Amino acid sequence: MKKNILKFSVVASAITLASCNGGAKKDDNALLTAGFDMANIDSTVKPTDDFYQFVNGKWLKNTVIPQEESRWGSFNELAKKNQEKLRIILDSASTDKNAKPGSNEQKIGDFYSLAMDSVKLNKDAATPLNDEFAAIEKIKTSDDLIKVVAHLHTIGVGPMFGGYVGQDPKISTEYITQLGQGGISLPDRDYYTNKDERTLGIQKAFIEHMTNMFKLLGDKPEVASKNAKIVFGIETNFAKASMTKIELRDPEKQYNKKTVKQLADLTSNFNWTVYFEGVGIKNISNIIVAQPLFFTELNRDMKAVSINDWKTYLRWALIDQFSSKLSDDFVNEHFNFYGHILMGTPALKPRWKRALEATDGSLGDALGQIFVEKHFTEASKKRVGEMVENLIAAYRVRINSRDWMSEETKKQAMTKLDKVMKKLGYPDKWKDYSTLDIKHDSYVQNFIRANVYSFNEMVTKLGKPIDRTEWGMTPPTINAYYNPAMNEIVFPAGIMQPVFFNPEADDAVNYGCMGAIIGHELTHGFDDEGAQFDADGNLKNWWTDKDKANFKAKTDMLVNQFNNYVAIDSLHVKGELTLGENIADLGGLTISYYAFKKSLEGKATPEKIDGFTAEQRFFMSWAQGWRGSMRPEYLKNMIQTNPHSPGNFRANGAPSNMQEFYDAFGVKEGDKMYRPKSERAEIW
Repeated sequence: MKKNILKFSVVASAITLASCNGGAKKDDNALLTAGFDMANIDSTVKPTDDFYQFVNGKWLKNTVIPQEESRWGSFNELAKKNQEKLRIILDSASTDKNAKPGSNEQKIGDFYSLAMDSVKLNKDAATPLNDEFAAIEKIKTSDDLIKVVAHLHTIGVGPMFGGYVGQDPKISTEYITQLGQGGISLPDRDYYTNKDERTLGIQKAFIEHMTNMFKLLGDKPEVASKNAKIVFGIETNFAKASMTKIELRDPEKQYNKKTVKQLADLTSNFNWTVYFEGVGIKNISNIIVAQPLFFTELNRDMKAVSINDWKTYLRWALIDQFSSKLSDDFVNEHFNFYGHILMGTPALKPRWKRALEATDGSLGDALGQIFVEKHFTEASKKRVGEMVENLIAAYRVRINSRDWMSEETKKQAMTKLDKVMKKLGYPDKWKDYSTLDIKHDSYVQNFIRANVYSFNEMVTKLGKPIDRTEWGMTPPTINAYYNPAMNEIVFPAGIMQPVFFNPEADDAVNYGCMGAIIGHELTHGFDDEGAQFDADGNLKNWWTDKDKANFKAKTDMLVNQFNNYVAIDSLHVKGELTLGENIADLGGLTISYYAFKKSLEGKATPEKIDGFTAEQRFFMSWAQGWRGSMRPEYLKNMIQTNPHSPGNFRANGAPSNMQEFYDAFGVKEGDKMYRPKSERAEIW
C-alpha cells in the first residue's frame, strides 16, 4: 500500500528551482545590490525576445552539469549546501558512542553508518532479503499470494496496485482507505504502450535490466531472460488498464466510493478479507476505488496469470524496491537503468549522498529536528510569514476585481482563502519514533523497519480525528506545497534561507522569487484541480456554471500556449498535463507583483540598482529562479511524466501574459515575448 496524498508543489524532482537572491547583501552604506549575479546576463539577447535567456544566458553557457546529476541549477547548489550541513550532523551521530539507545541521535546514526558500510553491504549482498524471498517461494494458492502481497505493501514494496489511508476527498473530516492503479516499474503507463523508437529502446533496456537482476539473484541466464519477459507482460497488462497522467488530474473521476461487498463483486478473484487482515485494516465499510477499470484487469489477471508467474513478478518487485540498498553489483545495475539509461546521468552519486537522502526519507523528523536547531533562523520564518499575509491580502483584492466571476463565487473563494492553513519552517509536533527500532544489523532491514513504522502510522489513522499537524515534507527540504484536502500551504525551513530567500535582500528580489512561490502555492487552491475543493478541503463544487465556463475558457488559453512550446527535438510540452502548475505560476507571479507594489505604499520610490528598476528586478528574480540545465534523457522523461513545465518555459510563460511585464521592459508588437492582448491569459 503506497501513500499518495494529492498535493501540489512548486517544484518536483523533475525540475530545478533556482536561486532567487544569491547576490543580495548590504554594503557599508546599507544599499542593497540587485540580488543576482550580473555576470549571468546575456546582453546579446533582448529581454523582450527571450527573457529567460537574457537573465541566465551566460550561466547556461558556462555551467556544466556534474557527472552524478541529471540536471543542475541554483536549486541544486543550495541543496548541496544543505547536504553538507546534514552530512556533519550524520557523521557526528554515526560516530557518537554515547548516544542514548532509542534516541533520535542513535537511530539516525546507526541508520546512516550502516548505509555507509560498503564492506558489510558487499559481504551481505542480497542475504538480508532471504526471508522475504523464502515467503514468496512458499506461495501455493491465491490466498497465499494475497497474504504475501499484503505483507510486501507493509514493508514498502508495491506490487499489483497502490493504496493508502487518507482523508475522504468528499468528507475531509474522516480518514478512508483508498485503492488505485500501480504495480508497474517504469515511470508511466506510456512507457509500456507507446511504440515510438525511444520507448521501444527503453522497453528493451528494461527487459535486459530485469534479466541482469534475476541473474544477480542466482537465476541461470535463460531462466532470467524468461522471467524478465514474464514480468514485463504482467506490468504491460497493468499499464494498459491504467489512467493516463492527464486523466489522473481529474479528482472527480477517481472518486468511486464502494462498499466492501461492491469491491468484492468487482474483483471476485481477489480475497480482500485476506488482504485487509494482512495489512491490519479492520472494521471498514467503505473504500474509494480510484480506477475501477484497473481493478477489473487485476481481477482477470488473478486467474489468467499462473502462481509461478506471480511469484516471479513478486521476486522482481522485491529486488527492484531494495536493490539500491544492497551490495555494489545490485546498486550499479539499478543505477545503470534508472539513472543512466532513463535519466542520462553518467555517474552514480557518492555513497554519503545516497545514505543521507535515505536517512532523510526514513527518519526525516529526527534529522530535521537537529537541522532546525542548528541552522534555521526565526528571522526568516517571521519574514516569510509577513510575506504570506501580504500575498493573501493581495489575493483578496484580485479576487474582488475579477470581472469574469460572480459575487456568489467570489464569496466562496474568499472563504477558502481565509481558511488557508499556513505551516512555516517545521512541524509544531515532531514524529515520535519510539516504536521504531533501528538496529546495527542491516541497512536494508532498517529501511524495511522504517517503512513498516510509516505504514502502521498511516493505517492506525482509521477511525481517528484528522491530524492537521502532519507535514508531507521534511524540514530540510528545499520546496513547498499546497494540499487541497487540508487547504494548507507548507514551506519547510530548507526553502527559507539564502540563496533562496534572504531577509536582508531587496524586496523586489524576494517578492519576485519567494513571493511568487508563496503565490504559486496559494493559487494551487484555485487552479483547475484545487478549485474543485472547498474551504474545508472537500471535493465539492462551489462555482456557478457560468463562472466555471469562464474559468475554463481562460485556462484553455494556457493549455494552447504551452502546447506550442517545443522542449527538445519535436517533443512539445503537454499543456493539459502541466495546466495546474502553469496556472499557479501565472497566478503566483501576478499576486506577488501586487503584494510587492502594496508593500511600497508610503515609502520612497525604489532607486535603480545596477541599472534596473524595482519592477525589472522583480521579473528578473523570477526568471533567475527557473534557471537550470537538464540532460536530454531527463528532459524527455520530464515532458512525458511531469506536471511541471521545463524552467525556461515557466520563466517566459507567466510574464508573457502580464501587462506589468510589458510595461517594465517595453515589450511591443514584433518582439518574441509579445502576445496580443486577446491571447493573454489573465486568470487571478
